[in-house]
Amino acid sequence: MGILQGFLDSIYGLFVDSGLMDLTWKNYAMIAIACFLLFLAIKKQYEPLLLLPIAFGMLLVNLYPDIMAAPSTNLVPVEQYLAEHGGEAANYATTVQNGITYYNVPTNGGLFYYLYQGVKLGIYPPLIFLGIGAMTDFGPLIANPKSFILGAAAQIGIFFTFIVASLIGFTDAQAGAIGIIGGADGPTAIYVTSILAPELLGPIAVAAYSYMALVPIIQPPIMKALTTKKERSVVMQQLRPVSKLEKILFPIIVTIVVALLLPSAAPLVGMLMLGNLFKESGVVDRIFKTAQNELMNIITIFLGVTVGATATGEVFLKLDTLKIIGLGLLAFMMGTAFGVLFGKLMYIFTKGKVNPLIGSAGVSAVPMAARVANKVGQQENASNFLLMHAMGPNVAGVIGSAVAAGVLISILG
Repeated sequence: MGILQGFLDSIYGLFVDSGLMDLTWKNYAMIAIACFLLFLAIKKQYEPLLLLPIAFGMLLVNLYPDIMAAPSTNLVPVEQYLAEHGGEAANYATTVQNGITYYNVPTNGGLFYYLYQGVKLGIYPPLIFLGIGAMTDFGPLIANPKSFILGAAAQIGIFFTFIVASLIGFTDAQAGAIGIIGGADGPTAIYVTSILAPELLGPIAVAAYSYMALVPIIQPPIMKALTTKKERSVVMQQLRPVSKLEKILFPIIVTIVVALLLPSAAPLVGMLMLGNLFKESGVVDRIFKTAQNELMNIITIFLGVTVGATATGEVFLKLDTLKIIGLGLLAFMMGTAFGVLFGKLMYIFTKGKVNPLIGSAGVSAVPMAARVANKVGQQENASNFLLMHAMGPNVAGVIGSAVAAGVLISILG
């Protein structure tokens, strides 16, 4: 009986020490949501490079909350400490309570706590932009500068949603962070939220990347509703060749202009343009390849898992989260709609030379939004190839969302 009782006591001790005793229904609900997001990332391949690590970070933090625990201090009686360490005194600060002297013994934080500092300090998003810049060809935008108008028009959804969010009870800073979802740019959304409303980082990040992944589903109905068959069938003229000198000067000029006019946007735009200059200069092949491959991949992992780890049950399962998801969808839809509507204006002013569909690519989901514009155009006219034309507004949208982020931070930060 003694052996059996000892065995049962051991089993009970393992059960008490397991996570089963600490998890709440909210944790289990978030585990289910994380598994669903993993399904979307793996089976449906919706933005898997970011959705998969975000979902797994969400899964892990709700199974083991201490992985995001901050460093703390334990009070250990000096006599107990000396007894456990062979009488060797420690160089810790001391605290006296009720006549007993304690050592303030520091404890380490969880793994994700330290990795999350890259998000909290605004380090990861600009580094992601460095990689994006190294992979981006601004040639279509340089060849057709009018694309800047469409990229800017798509950002109207950000400020429209900011107003709506402010009216329904969010603070101005929170409303700004929610509105940036309309830019369809995950790193920008994370960067703005970490500055303006870090308490909303989990819901906003999940909403931003979810809508980026759902571009092929969300955008086409809006595009078709706002355009006619004739407009969608417009075949645009081939873009002019862009010289190497133009491609080198472009990131330098954009950086100077943005940094002078809107300094708060300089970290994002500057790193974006630095990555692009690596690419176009042709003289730093090794760091160009590092920026677009190894560095980009490493930061994507760190960013994804730590942002996902902010989505705990206590933070995520609130009414405000549902509002954020709904407002994020509104922002994204309005950004798409304004881009298409400005595309229609350009169609009118150019007497039918611009296909309004390319305006939908003004949201900065690169290159998926441009591909969707091309696909919808080909459904009306199989010989219509809009991809390169849509890439102009698409990369303009990347710059536009970063500029919009700078505006929000300048006003609300």
